[in-house]
Amino acid sequence: MRLPTPPNPLKRGEASALKGLNALRIPFKAPFKAMGPGSVSSMLKMVLDVAYILLWLITGFLLLLVIAAIFIPLDNVNITVSGDSGGKQLPLTRTLLLFGLGAATAYFGGFMLILRSLRRIIRTLTMGDPFQPDNVRRLRQIGLTLAVVTGGVWVAQGFVAKRLAPGVMDPQGLGELLTPIFSVLIVFVLAEVFREGARLRRESELTI
Repeated sequence: MRLPTPPNPLKRGEASALKGLNALRIPFKAPFKAMGPGSVSSMLKMVLDVAYILLWLITGFLLLLVIAAIFIPLDNVNITVSGDSGGKQLPLTRTLLLFGLGAATAYFGGFMLILRSLRRIIRTLTMGDPFQPDNVRRLRQIGLTLAVVTGGVWVAQGFVAKRLAPGVMDPQGLGELLTPIFSVLIVFVLAEVFREGARLRRESELTI
């Protein structure tokens, strides 16, 4: 005759402890929403809207200055170009004025185009539907515009350093282009990620 095995008090304690932990378990909740109405995307869209309006006003004002620079007289007007090695006075010619204002207008206008595409991408995030085919095109436009603006700044600074103010302003080296080039590559990689997401979404819709 075999006697029944007494219950293990350690196992009973472990079971009680597990029940206590289950009772104390608190469901995890994210501190904020990333997409949808009332999310971080909505707040970011408001900030981008304000920045886009400011860039639009600055670009328009510079464009008016470019038009005015064609007609205003420039007799006996000098400018001082300063750099690491000191400063240099140069006569303000119409070509120099138009070059400077045109470069500034293109610079701010390029970033205005980047913000316009970025605002539209953020708008899809607030709708909770980021993987749209249009976002792939917008990301590619952002990458291309950023590459053109970066290359334009590099060429313009080199032109000023060699032609307009030699010995005063140093041209940018190739090493200073590494960070902008890396940023452009990241944008194009994100475009491919969104393209793959849009493809998977389209396939799931066709399957359903």
